[in-house]
Amino acid sequence: MRKYNNFIGGEWIEASSGKRYQTVNPADTREQVADYPLSGAEEARAAIAAAEGAYPAWSRSSWIARGRILSKASRVIESRKAELAELLTREEGKTLAESLGEVQRTVDIFRFFGGYSYVAGGQTIPHDMPGNLLYTVRQALGVVGMITPWNFPIAIPAWKIAPALLAGNAVVIKPASQTPALTLEVARALSEAGLPKGVLNVVVGEGRAVGGELATNSKVAGLSFTGSYKVGIQIYQQLAARMARAQMEMGGKNPTIVLADADLDLAATLVVKAGFGLTGQACTATSRVIVERSVASTLTEKIAARAKALKVGNGLQQGIEMGPAVNQQELDGNFEFVDSALKEGAELVCGGKRLSTGDLAHGFFMEPTVIGNVTPKMRIAREEVFGPVVAIMPVENFDEALAVANGVDVGLSASIVTRDLKKAMEYTERIEAGVVKVNQISTGLALQAPFGGMKKSSTDTFKEQGASAIDFYSRVKTVYLDYSA
Repeated sequence: MRKYNNFIGGEWIEASSGKRYQTVNPADTREQVADYPLSGAEEARAAIAAAEGAYPAWSRSSWIARGRILSKASRVIESRKAELAELLTREEGKTLAESLGEVQRTVDIFRFFGGYSYVAGGQTIPHDMPGNLLYTVRQALGVVGMITPWNFPIAIPAWKIAPALLAGNAVVIKPASQTPALTLEVARALSEAGLPKGVLNVVVGEGRAVGGELATNSKVAGLSFTGSYKVGIQIYQQLAARMARAQMEMGGKNPTIVLADADLDLAATLVVKAGFGLTGQACTATSRVIVERSVASTLTEKIAARAKALKVGNGLQQGIEMGPAVNQQELDGNFEFVDSALKEGAELVCGGKRLSTGDLAHGFFMEPTVIGNVTPKMRIAREEVFGPVVAIMPVENFDEALAVANGVDVGLSASIVTRDLKKAMEYTERIEAGVVKVNQISTGLALQAPFGGMKKSSTDTFKEQGASAIDFYSRVKTVYLDYSA
């Protein structure tokens, strides 16, 4: 079992309370993965003070100098890829292949922003008078806070930390208590890459105390949050009260529309990958399959056959395609949605049971589950499940499919499977989602492209990832210079 402490001011610091807690492997709860300090507002304030002290010198350094540290950190993380991927699988539960992909994405994120340092900044704008220069510069916000979820414990911290540091901010991040190890390992890599002390601080502990301090402390100029709407809206209101900058990404209820002209084998493959990959524990996972009624039965059979064939187990084992739920609470929640759907008149096509025999006896495993004949008013059609449960929703035509897809109060990712180019293009225009896929899985994002949702999925202000990520972490100053005299 590994032992970690908070990373504050470049030092590894215990919680003042002396209290600690342990994480366990969701595939085998007999294994304790790591030991952490149970920190609170006091440690958060210490981290904010450390960031405030480090900020002036860091913000005055050049974009390129900051980018070089990010590039070096990418190489440090890459040299530990196998070790970090195994740690990720032990603490979060996803398969080793999925963990390797996430660590590699983290390497690429730091590499991208390291390279972007050579072109980041402001712009020169033509002036309407001779002898005048009109231009903009980007300047950091100051101290920024971050709160990250458990389901992508290294990639999400990376895609927040990298642009924030590049823009010249000092950072205090609170990772999810379920999976803090990888964020602390990112801090270790950045420290080894030469990041000055206090520029990045990691506080592990209780969400209400640490997160509340980050949201309300007047020294924190902005906060980026990824998590549930219930928590996100509370933090958003706290930030708004003091007019601090806010970035909220808060989940979705992602549809895959399948039209009658689609390649149904392709559609079934895409749904199974997007619905059951990562154990369905992705904010962009396919949760609703909205299919034209004429092919609904055939598509359902194909999806069910593929779901039944998935190999479920400990993600460290060869050939495993789906790991466990991250904890008992998430597992119980998955079954609550299944039970609710059946009580409301839906049909259990396959799955729906806990897997608890043999090697699975000590983990949070369940069968990949397909629910048929789901209607738009059912709870399972409206609320995020965040597990390996896919709802099949038959509709009469393309227009009804769009109406059903848009008939929820969130809009993160959405996909369509069709051979009709006209309808595909109309779909991209009419669908209410921040990420739109055509003949692709609803999960998976290009790190160089903007990411963010609509409606209650996001504050819909600043995008994450790609060059656009710099916008949240910087202010634009416009400069007018007259040199004609």
